[in-house]
Amino acid sequence: MGHWMRGTLIGALLFVAGCRPFHTAGHPTPEVRELTLATTTSLENSGLLGAILPDFEAETHIRIHVIAVGTGQALRLGQDGNADILFVHDPAQEEAFMQAGHGIRREAVMYSDFILVGPAEDPAGIRGMASAAEALAKIAKEKALFISRGDQSGTHIKELALWQAAGITPQGDWYLSAGQGMGAVLTMADEKKAYTLSDRATYWARRKEGLDLVILVEGDPDLFNPYHVIAVNPAKGPHIQADLANRFIEWLISPSTQQKIGQFGVKEFGQAVFTPYHRP
Repeated sequence: MGHWMRGTLIGALLFVAGCRPFHTAGHPTPEVRELTLATTTSLENSGLLGAILPDFEAETHIRIHVIAVGTGQALRLGQDGNADILFVHDPAQEEAFMQAGHGIRREAVMYSDFILVGPAEDPAGIRGMASAAEALAKIAKEKALFISRGDQSGTHIKELALWQAAGITPQGDWYLSAGQGMGAVLTMADEKKAYTLSDRATYWARRKEGLDLVILVEGDPDLFNPYHVIAVNPAKGPHIQADLANRFIEWLISPSTQQKIGQFGVKEFGQAVFTPYHRP
């Protein structure tokens, strides 16, 4: 057998071996499969995914590949068959996604809330206002600097709905559209002493890192922020792993994981930031 043929055969055998579970000392190592999760930057920036996903991977030997983007982009990834599962927070877009047949299962996981944050000096005078829409109207009236996500994320969609409720189309030098994730926008608002709308969990994660912005408006029912998990329709392509997606959903809404979600933030920030729907 020639050197070329021997090299080709050895290479082929090594490739096949690499596709199978590796064995050592007579003990097979469990095969590791991968699940692609498209999710929001808020869940990545807050640290929640880093706190819970290692448990899933250890229990199931399923590796999670996380793509953290805005909810709108996450839904597009699912629609295009580029993710197996979605973990997002825009009910209207999610329902449209399901009605169009892009998803086969949608489950409520947890909820939190949005908050209006800004510099402690509060130049627009919105501190303690009960209505987020009225607070935004006051920011617009004072032309106080406001940083928008501008990325079609769940947070951005909520912000636009609040402006609509206020009867205002924000525009002008005082309104900046960043096109960035939540963490980056909070950093920008902090540097520019501007206002922004944030999810609570990412705010506290960045606050722990030295963010100076303070919470000025909270508690408005319009700031409610629910999160759902969606299994992508396997009709999107043969690579879509519906069985693994369903396994992840069952794990996510299980009593033990729901308990971990409800406790997240207590040790990290001194307060819980998510409320599980499926209380253990």
